[in-house]
Amino acid sequence: MDKLNTRFPPSPTGYLHVGGARTALFGFVMARKTGGRFVLRIEDTDRARHDESAVDKIIEDLHWLGIQWDQGPDIGGENGPYRQSERLDVYRRYVEKLLEDGKAYYAFDTSEELDSLRAAAQEAKQNFTYPRPDPLPTAQDAEKARDQGRPVVVRFLCPDGDVTITDDAFGQVTMPSDQTDDFIIQKADAYPTYHLANVIDDALMGVNYIMRGQEFLGQSWRHKLLRQAMGFDEPGYCHLPLIMDVQGRKLSKRDGDVEVFAFRKAGYLPEAMVNYLALLGWNPGNDIERFSLDELIEMFAPERVGRTNAKFDRDKLLAFNTDAIAAAGEDRLLEAFKDYLSINDTPIPGDDDGLLRRILQANKGFRTFADIISKSGILFDDEAVIEYDPKAVKKWLNKGEGAGWTMLAELRRSLAECDWTVEAIEQLIADICEQKEIGMGKVAQPIRVAVAGRAVSPSIGDTLTFLGKEKTLQRIDNCLAIRS
Repeated sequence: MDKLNTRFPPSPTGYLHVGGARTALFGFVMARKTGGRFVLRIEDTDRARHDESAVDKIIEDLHWLGIQWDQGPDIGGENGPYRQSERLDVYRRYVEKLLEDGKAYYAFDTSEELDSLRAAAQEAKQNFTYPRPDPLPTAQDAEKARDQGRPVVVRFLCPDGDVTITDDAFGQVTMPSDQTDDFIIQKADAYPTYHLANVIDDALMGVNYIMRGQEFLGQSWRHKLLRQAMGFDEPGYCHLPLIMDVQGRKLSKRDGDVEVFAFRKAGYLPEAMVNYLALLGWNPGNDIERFSLDELIEMFAPERVGRTNAKFDRDKLLAFNTDAIAAAGEDRLLEAFKDYLSINDTPIPGDDDGLLRRILQANKGFRTFADIISKSGILFDDEAVIEYDPKAVKKWLNKGEGAGWTMLAELRRSLAECDWTVEAIEQLIADICEQKEIGMGKVAQPIRVAVAGRAVSPSIGDTLTFLGKEKTLQRIDNCLAIRS
């Protein structure tokens, strides 16, 4: 297979969306598969929606996923700069050449005039196409329009004829000539439109294979015509199917967060995200579902990209994450847990590796790192006064004419004299169960409710040693005070 140079060109308007992450992943994988280059390019010409802080966010999200690039805004490269806002002179030169060659022209319609034209087309039940002026406006006409305060843009002079592209996922795709028109390539603020800048940058950066979402497929005719007009080679294409929610609707925040950072913050592993994202519109065959990034690179083939819309199933992603956690080694889990703690406000200290290893072991079977906080976070909170689950109080303290309260008061005296180790605490509990001929639950659960506010926590030995003797006794005292 020839070396394929791919790119990911995000617009910095916020954190990286899972759809963009899949596009970046496939582009990266294709470049690595063929020994080509992968380019990160920041498309920041939409100044109205631009968010400068989003650039670093996107780069951080991509790094977290394990996606690396060969050229980009943070590392440079021979074809830079890699931010479109720093390439405006390049675009202007090409616009001027298109104007000189009669392949583009000035236009200065107001938004109200364009709206009126669209309304007329709609009333006539016709597709709106921009009415090309004859004769074409001159540079002097454009200057006069600017002096009058009119918005002056540059439109591409679209040649007649159908436009066909060949796509590795969708095959031959043709745009009929009656649905093409003279589109804008330079806006009134002198910034290029997406179409122009994208085409020029791909050509000058050596990109010869384009992977992007299906929503761009209908725009590809514009890009092909621009390449022909500027003398650029046509790249290969592979448009990726849309990602929908489980109901088949466009994926949006109505069903929860859809940004990569949100899943990182929620305690997912990047390897689980990569594994799951790769299956959104691509099928490795042979019923294979679990694989690493390196294995994905080895298996990937664009002909296995489908046309059917993919469905983002959060339950399935959670299952992938659960399996990835179970398969990960202790060192990997420690690294990932520390990353989770670094971006979340939790009472668990993130700088004690020994303690964190104990916490991970005590919470074995967790699905996300957030589960650890839910189960164990209260044990590292400095607050002596905690909230109690009414159902847990009723079941484990009030039930049986307050048997739990009585047990808790007895345990308070024994725990005050106990060595504060996991082994000593668990032996104490076991001895009490044997002496009173009762089950472990009737001894351990009243303690859990008293120190954690509910009936769920790590093993009782881990629970109390994480909390510490002084805070354990204080919380028991506070709990007992509630009854009195």
